Amino acid sequence: MDGSDPSTTSEVKRGAEAMWEALVAEGVEVVFGYPGGCIMPAYDVMPRYPVRHILCRHEQGAAHMADGYARVSGKVGVAIATSGPGATNLVTGIATAMLDSIPVVFITGQVPSKFIGTDAFQETDITGVTIPITKHNYLVTRAEEVYPILREAFELARSGRPGPVVVDITKDALQNVCAPVAPKKTASTRVSRAKRGLAPSKPISEHDLDAAAALIASAQRPVILAGHGIVRSGSTELVTQLVEKCDIPVGLTLLGLGGFPATHPRALGMMGMHGEAWVNQAIQEADLLIALGMRFDDRVTGNLATYAKNAKKIHVEIDPAEVDKNVRVDVALIGDLKKVLERLLPRVADKKHVAWNAALDAKRAEVAPIDIVNTPHDGRLFAAHVMHDLYRLTEGKAVVVTDVGQHQMWEAQYYKHDHPRGLVTSGGLGTMGFALPAGIGAAFAAKEKEVWIIAGDGGFQMTAAELSTCVQDGIKVNVAIINNGYLGMVRQWQELFYGGRYVATPIVSPDFVKLADAHGLPGMRVTKREEIPAAVAAARATDKTFVVEFRVEAEDAVYPMVPAGADLHDMIRRPSKNNGGAK
Repeated sequence: MDGSDPSTTSEVKRGAEAMWEALVAEGVEVVFGYPGGCIMPAYDVMPRYPVRHILCRHEQGAAHMADGYARVSGKVGVAIATSGPGATNLVTGIATAMLDSIPVVFITGQVPSKFIGTDAFQETDITGVTIPITKHNYLVTRAEEVYPILREAFELARSGRPGPVVVDITKDALQNVCAPVAPKKTASTRVSRAKRGLAPSKPISEHDLDAAAALIASAQRPVILAGHGIVRSGSTELVTQLVEKCDIPVGLTLLGLGGFPATHPRALGMMGMHGEAWVNQAIQEADLLIALGMRFDDRVTGNLATYAKNAKKIHVEIDPAEVDKNVRVDVALIGDLKKVLERLLPRVADKKHVAWNAALDAKRAEVAPIDIVNTPHDGRLFAAHVMHDLYRLTEGKAVVVTDVGQHQMWEAQYYKHDHPRGLVTSGGLGTMGFALPAGIGAAFAAKEKEVWIIAGDGGFQMTAAELSTCVQDGIKVNVAIINNGYLGMVRQWQELFYGGRYVATPIVSPDFVKLADAHGLPGMRVTKREEIPAAVAAARATDKTFVVEFRVEAEDAVYPMVPAGADLHDMIRRPSKNNGGAK
């Protein structure tokens, strides 16, 4: 098969062949999936096409693999499953991609069209199930629809604000033959241009751009809020130009990390519930917030009634639905961030904020002496040690894929990301079990880079079976399991807000080194900080996936912490008697 476009050939083909031709035409090199009855016609013809298939151990793993691939590559990821449980097992991964604006096309098999609605074996209305968690979805019942709808699905997934699209294809649509159908050159009438997110409802006016520039010129205490949109739009260089031209400090969301270099003098660090104390204080004291590609999530703002009350607000955002949804703004610039910045930058004047930046540097310096990485640890191993030493040993150049929980926050605090797409993590949905499969997907996109997966002992066990995927497909990733014997973040909440009653949070784990060995993979256990360099060296020395279990302090907590619904500046700080963990 030469990947030719069906519109240029006269060969009659089956829907299954049209499916793969659409993927080849979109430049797809790898897909992640699991076969089954209704998708089997597609698998039957797959060997004819130059697309690599990675067999996951659970369809949720396939969803996260496609997601991780998309986040690192910037391309559209593809996951494939059969009908019924195959399709429903994708749902958590679909929702994860939706909340984080990740372009993934999910292809599912469906029972033959004549059986739809009869409760046939492995029939599930997956389009109905996924309506709230997709940009759009399709039910394809005719072979001639397969190719054009798949091409449209890719366009939709990557356009505007990216997101997941489900294409549910009946078995007979895959089996039946069809005459070649030229791909549609414009959007389908079934999906409006606004729905597809290709353009805002109205173009940005010169007046709005001038108003934003005027606010920037008059501000004395400005702060840029750098979000995931910087990464998605490829705007790092332009944001850096704005920062340096106007001398503005930058706070970052979790998914914005890497969108602006962490080691830049004006980088403050992460904001929000577990953000740096000085970042949250800066936001509350600011007289101007410039929100770039972020959506004012509740984990960022805290109590909306007291959030940055004295600050004017500029919001640059591609999705009109996010503007004024949580936080009212003074100037909204709705459009692609890169294009907006290209128009805004010439309008802003050079400016210095010497006193403001000096004050923020002083706030940061107040915390430095109690940073765990610089204080005696009495032989104890803290997760913060692991994150900081991984950063130091990899020189900050690794692609890091985290699971969800305490370790995720410690990574955000202690591993400094200077480059876009260097951190892969589940933000909006907070999906435990994400790291290992997403790391596998990331490895296919970051072929020349070192990939470190960081997971807690709880989250890792949710998708640990994907170690077999690493073995079968010869995938090299490094896995760091932060084992504290608890579901750590929930335990922390129980400690702080539920009287220390640790209900259902202590967790028994297997011997992770033996588990790796059972898969034919090497592994090590680390219990002391001085053992970390040897473990990293051992992981690098093999071309196999390597598992390192870090036995860390059991009841450490992530600080600072803004309680849910509290004011952003009302942070719980680390008790001075406990010399450990994060700041």
